[in-house]
Amino acid sequence: MAECDVCFRKCKLQEGQTGFCGGRICTGGKVIASNYGRITSAALDPVEKKPLKRFRPGKMVLSIGSYGCNLRCPYCQNYEISWSKEAMSLAGEADYASPEEIVQMALGLRNRGNIGIAYTYNEPLIGYEFVRDTAKLAHENGLENVLVTNGTANRKVLEEIGPYVDAMNIDLKAFTDRFYGEWIQGDLAMVKDFIEGAVKLCHVELTTLVIPGENDGEEEMRELSGWVAGLSGKVPGRQIPLHVTRFFPRFHVTDRGPTPVETVLRLADVAREKLDYVYTGNL
Repeated sequence: MAECDVCFRKCKLQEGQTGFCGGRICTGGKVIASNYGRITSAALDPVEKKPLKRFRPGKMVLSIGSYGCNLRCPYCQNYEISWSKEAMSLAGEADYASPEEIVQMALGLRNRGNIGIAYTYNEPLIGYEFVRDTAKLAHENGLENVLVTNGTANRKVLEEIGPYVDAMNIDLKAFTDRFYGEWIQGDLAMVKDFIEGAVKLCHVELTTLVIPGENDGEEEMRELSGWVAGLSGKVPGRQIPLHVTRFFPRFHVTDRGPTPVETVLRLADVAREKLDYVYTGNL
């Protein structure tokens, strides 16, 4: 039996057993990324779609994803590759691409405005070894690296990838233990710790999806934005961009309508009491 050390779950796995995330497996007495190089999604996206507003605006980035995730957001927009049974079955179907092949693909797209590689779509940190290896090679070839993540990983993972990541968008999905525990089977303390470390290493932007009746209170947004403003990193905390985005019914969450536009605008104004750069999305 071996213990996975990527996130708070610390899955204890027997030989051949896959962890909660679906992307790590016990092999030879060690837990490794079974999704290493297994690519389910690839697209050339605007950087703003990550979303990043204050990093390389107007540029494109080769976006790649694998399968698996260590959270269970019931409203996931990429559930087919993240946490459904179908996603777990992708282990034998996803195309393999080596770090060298991904970097060559990214280099070949420079004439279309590509600046590098974004690790996104599913949760990239459950396969951090592939992110580390590809991002390192990308840097050696003059490319930049973007990470889009839920931030549910320990500092060891951050230390492994940190030297090679130029920008991150990290989901700060709510600011209560209740939401993280009951709604998405996550751990707010781990996400906060990851963010605290990330802002010292690279450009960071944060995203909060506002769900009616769950994380749409002004006081919660005031606490969240105040915490962000108190961070210390590459820039003062109040200069860390926050994206406040609108929820639409999706996957298992169809019992409520979209977030009212006025709610998103109101919470963005609350966040601006503490933060200089607040953006609204999905309006």
